Amino acid sequence: MPKNLVVIPTYNERENIREIIRTVISITPAFNILVVDDGSPDGTASIVKEEMEARPGQVFMIEREGKLGLGTAYITGFKWAIEKGYDYICEMDADFSHNPCDLVRLIDACEKGADVAIGSRYITGVNVVNWPMGRVLMSYFASFYVRIITGMPFKDSTAGFKCYHRRVFEKLNLNKIHFIGYAFQIEMKFNAWKHGFKIVEVPIIFTDRTKGVSKMSKGIFKEAVFGVLQMKIKSLFKKYEPVS
Repeated sequence: MPKNLVVIPTYNERENIREIIRTVISITPAFNILVVDDGSPDGTASIVKEEMEARPGQVFMIEREGKLGLGTAYITGFKWAIEKGYDYICEMDADFSHNPCDLVRLIDACEKGADVAIGSRYITGVNVVNWPMGRVLMSYFASFYVRIITGMPFKDSTAGFKCYHRRVFEKLNLNKIHFIGYAFQIEMKFNAWKHGFKIVEVPIIFTDRTKGVSKMSKGIFKEAVFGVLQMKIKSLFKKYEPVS
């Protein structure tokens, strides 16, 4: 069994899911895929099942009833990965905004000693393609805001393309990760950083989706803005045991 797993959360991704699965499976070194589908009404799960039949032991799926949120989808996938014995667990979107070929670079960073490797849009400037300027500025300054509030040094603190070594999940209490939207990405990095895990940024180019519909909303953005401040305040009264 490959030691590498990619967790891909989906909701209405029938236009992308077959191609993203086949692209990831073709990469060397080998990756398995776990799709966590939140009851997509467009038939995403049916396509995944076809790929599971064609690639037994490589493609897996957890089906959930209803749209339960990005954060809980990833937590579900992370717990499954630990139970199955994977060493390196990656997270990525289904819409090709993250280049699957960059998975190799994230894995390489972890094999060279990082506990978490972040696919960073901003470590070498602004590497975003096909986003309107307003969204680029919102994303860039959101990361800047997070750095100011939390003290984390990372240029792309809101990034959702990452690789974790399993020891991070074994240390963190995944049941106490509270955010369900994109703020989940910040909370995971913050907790790993506070425990002293080694986190590195790997430059990537982020390309906006060409198929399907973005899941970003005002509610998700609000959670990130106010949730980060709340998270920081709570951290002042919490003890983080350093990794040995």
